[in-house]
Amino acid sequence: MTPPDPAPGLEGWLQALWYGGSPLAWLLLPFAGLFALVTGGRRLAYRAGWFRVHRLPVPVIVVGNVTVGGTGKTPVTGWLAGLCREAGLRPGIVSRGYGGRPSPAPRLVGADDDAAEVGDEPLLLRRQTGVPVCVHPDRVAAGRRLIEEGVNVVIADDGLQHYRLHRDLEIAVLDGERRLGNGFLLPAGPLREGASRLRGVDLVLVNGGHAEEGEFALHSWIGRLRALDGSAHCALDVLRGQDVRVVAGIGNPGRFHAQLAAAGLRVEPLAVPDHGRVDLPALARASRVPIVMTEKDAVKYRPVHGGCPVWVAELELGVPDAVGARVLDRLRGLNE
Repeated sequence: MTPPDPAPGLEGWLQALWYGGSPLAWLLLPFAGLFALVTGGRRLAYRAGWFRVHRLPVPVIVVGNVTVGGTGKTPVTGWLAGLCREAGLRPGIVSRGYGGRPSPAPRLVGADDDAAEVGDEPLLLRRQTGVPVCVHPDRVAAGRRLIEEGVNVVIADDGLQHYRLHRDLEIAVLDGERRLGNGFLLPAGPLREGASRLRGVDLVLVNGGHAEEGEFALHSWIGRLRALDGSAHCALDVLRGQDVRVVAGIGNPGRFHAQLAAAGLRVEPLAVPDHGRVDLPALARASRVPIVMTEKDAVKYRPVHGGCPVWVAELELGVPDAVGARVLDRLRGLNE
């Protein structure tokens, strides 16, 4: 298991605890037991019908994970939207809108919205896919709002544990390098639900690393760089052999750093929490080397004038054809 990159404060301490093999995790097992009782009881209540599960009048695909942090859910959600649209469907995406400001009613995301209002991931998905995206803590309400817009397939980003929403297809995305960490539930480990939860989903997609039996391997790579202001594009090779400052406010920045390093860039990582921000104008003025950031980070910043160039790394995702075939077969079966 590859230890995670350093992260600031409590986040960094927890990452080291969960993925670094620290024996201190055992001290938190009593709290993990309480977490198991709460989450297990909640899921049982939905399955037993004590809590109501709401079914939308269109198929629902849920993308999520059983661990805290980045596994690649958002790129998979974007890929699914493209797959459905190419098949002649009208997909829409619902998201909690983490990192934004919750609104009383479901909010449709506009391409020119502020990430501080709607969240960085929903804004990125809206700009990348062009399909309707709706944010609200209640994904059922958000899904109904999308249906009013003519959507006939709802894709829930990070909705695996949102049991109020009935789902017709569950997809879990797993970090192939870190897998399940120490295998403990929160807070002793990174698990939101037990490892057995993976046996109940329809598809397990493994982002990087090794896919085990019954899982499907994803491959992601950086296709090219674009200037933050959109004025230029270039191949990643242009920065080969150069020092770069890297802004990666994502759940697993180590994967992004490794992709840049594998392309021959000398990475100088900045410690940025997931969904966090930096003072980009000040950083560009102070830096003597180019700045490279993820697409998820880029939606949070305005173009910078003056100082070192700021590049955005465009991520490409390779998904096995069999995964797309299974998704479309399920959707066709639901519509028959």
